[in-house]
Amino acid sequence: MSHLFEDNGAGQAAMAIDRHSQSFIDDDKLHEECGVFGIFDHDDAAAFTTLGLHALQHRGQEAAGIITFDGKRFISERHLGKVGDHFTSSKVIKKLVGRTAIGHVRYSTTGDTILQNTQPLYADLATGGFAICHNGNLTNAITLREELIKDGAICQTTSDTEVLLHLVARSRERKFIDKFIEALKQIEGAYAFVGLTNKKLIGARDPYGIRPLVLGKQGNSYVLASETCALNMIDAEFVREIENGEVVIITKDGIQSYKPFGKTKSRPCIFEYIYFARPDSVVGGHCVYDVRKKMGAELANESSVEADVVIAVPDSGLPAAIGYAQKSDIPFELGIIRNHYVGRTFIEPAQKIRELGVRLKHSANCHSIAGKRIILVDDSIVRGTTSMKIVKMMYEAGAKEVHMRISSPPITHPDFYGIDTPRRSSLIAAGRTVDEINEFIGADSLAFLSIEGIYKAMGHKSRNSENPQFTDHCFTGDYPTRLLDRSGQAIDKQLSLLVEESV
Repeated sequence: MSHLFEDNGAGQAAMAIDRHSQSFIDDDKLHEECGVFGIFDHDDAAAFTTLGLHALQHRGQEAAGIITFDGKRFISERHLGKVGDHFTSSKVIKKLVGRTAIGHVRYSTTGDTILQNTQPLYADLATGGFAICHNGNLTNAITLREELIKDGAICQTTSDTEVLLHLVARSRERKFIDKFIEALKQIEGAYAFVGLTNKKLIGARDPYGIRPLVLGKQGNSYVLASETCALNMIDAEFVREIENGEVVIITKDGIQSYKPFGKTKSRPCIFEYIYFARPDSVVGGHCVYDVRKKMGAELANESSVEADVVIAVPDSGLPAAIGYAQKSDIPFELGIIRNHYVGRTFIEPAQKIRELGVRLKHSANCHSIAGKRIILVDDSIVRGTTSMKIVKMMYEAGAKEVHMRISSPPITHPDFYGIDTPRRSSLIAAGRTVDEINEFIGADSLAFLSIEGIYKAMGHKSRNSENPQFTDHCFTGDYPTRLLDRSGQAIDKQLSLLVEESV
C-alpha cells in the first residue's frame, strides 16, 4: 500500500485495516520490539533504507514501512509482513522518491498488528509534515492518550508512538526542535526514535539509553540505525552511539546535539546482549558475539557437569554453547538442526500436530546425540513449553542424559519497555524453584547463569544493587522508570482498542 502526503497540510490517505493469523506453534521466545533506520541526503535513500531494514529484520517480522521526502511531499510504503515480502521490487523502490528516508520493522508490543499501526507514522503539523518511527515502549502512553482524547485529539492508531505526534502537534513552542523536546519530556519508558521533517533527520534516545541507537556515515550521508549490523549492510562507517538522553538533528549544515535531560546514568537493556541484537553487532562497545560466548563460559564456571557433548538450541543459544564448550573442554556438536524456511502454517492445529509442531523448526541430529550425555545450552526460558519439547526430542534421539543450561538468570518479571513478555503468571520462573522448572521440562538437571555471572561476562565484578549498570528488571524486578500505566490494569490494555478486521 502506497501513500502520498503533500507537505502543505493535506490530510492523510485512508488506510485499510488488516490482520495476519498467528502460527499455532508458540516458539516460547521473547520477541523484540522493533528496528529503526534513517538516512539523510543520499541518492539511493530508499534502497539503502530497505537494505538497512533487511539487516534489522530479526528485531521485528510483523510489518515494515518506509517514508521518503522528495523535496515537496512525503511518500509512504507500509505493509504487513517482512521486508523481503514487499520491498524487493524495483517498482516499489522507484515509488519512494527522495534523498532522505526513514524505515521501520515492527513486532507489536503495543497495539494490534494492523496496518494503521505499521510505522513510520505520519502527520501534517503547522510546521509541515512529520514522520516518526519508534523502537521501545512508552510506559505512560495510555494515560497520555486518554488525556489527549478527552482534550479533543482524534487517534488513528493503537500504537503508543502516535502519542508523541499529538504532543508535538500541540506544543506552543515556535521551533520544531523545541516542540519535539517538549514532547519528549512528557513521555516515559524506553525509546529510540528516528524522525523526518522536510529539512531534518532526527534521532532521540531515552534518558536511560534502554533501547539502542547508533550514528553512521555512508559517504557524505549520515545514517541512524538500531544496530551496527545495519551500518555494515550498506557499507557505512560507524561514527558513535547516540548517547542516553540525547537528541540529534541532522541537516545539510551537519549535526546538532541536544541534551534536554541533563546528565543521566545510562542503563541499556541487558537483553540486547543476551538475545536481541544480532551477534555481529557492536552494542555499547561490546561485540555481542563475544559477550554471549563469555556468558557461556561463566555458565560453565558456575554449573559444570560431566558430559560427552555440548549442544546449542539454535540459533540464539549457539554463541553461549560455544563458550561453554571451550571453557569446559567438552566437544561442541550441532545436535539440533534448525529449519530456516518455516513460514506460517495453515494446518488444522489438532493435538498430534501441536505435539509435532516443534519439529517444523528444530530437528534432532541423532548421530551427535545417541548414547551420549549432553549439555543443552539455550539463552533463556520463558514459559518452558519449547524447552520441554526439545528435551523430549533429545531423549527420543537416544540421549543418555540431558542437562539443560541457560545463559541468563530466570525470568521472573515481565517487561514494559518493548520486549513482548507474557504476564508474570505465565513466566515459568515466577514463583517456582529451579528444581520445579526442571521437573516441568524433564531434564536430568537444570541450571541458570546467575545475575552476577551476567555482569562478569559484561566486564563488571558484580551487580551493585545500589548502582546497576544495565536494565535487568526481568531478572531482578528493578525497573528503572515508574510504570504509570500499570495502575488500574491499564497496562493490560496495551492500547489495543481497534477490533475491526475489515473496513
